[in-house]
Amino acid sequence: MPAKSKAQQRAAGAALAAKRGEVKKSSLKGASREMEKSMSEGELEDLAETKHKNLPERKDD
Repeated sequence: MPAKSKAQQRAAGAALAAKRGEVKKSSLKGASREMEKSMSEGELEDLAETKHKNLPERKDD
């Protein structure tokens, strides 16, 4: 499942780095902290590898 916004893609990248042990889990905030807890590494990879082109900065509700 591709990311729907640049913000979601960046949060997934941060959560993936924490899950892999590249950064401390305690450094995560907000959505990235919740993503790290609730999603598998594969799911985070799918979101994080989404290209930024044609994505909005934030998705409108």
